[in-house]
Amino acid sequence: MRVIASQGDTLDALCYRRYGRTEGVVEAVLAVNPGLAELGAVLPHGTAVELPVVESSTVSETVNLWD
Repeated sequence: MRVIASQGDTLDALCYRRYGRTEGVVEAVLAVNPGLAELGAVLPHGTAVELPVVESSTVSETVNLWD
């Protein structure tokens, strides 16, 4: 999937909006978009970013001590 950066977008914000997380995802996006890291923290308006298919992360079950 390809997305176009809007004004003020950062890579981690794009990843969070698409995948709901950033852990492990930002690295995968950088791997398929050579040169993207050199653009800086805030992506230039109109930058095309390829978002790869990423495996869903395992969710650990939360244990409440007082239940």
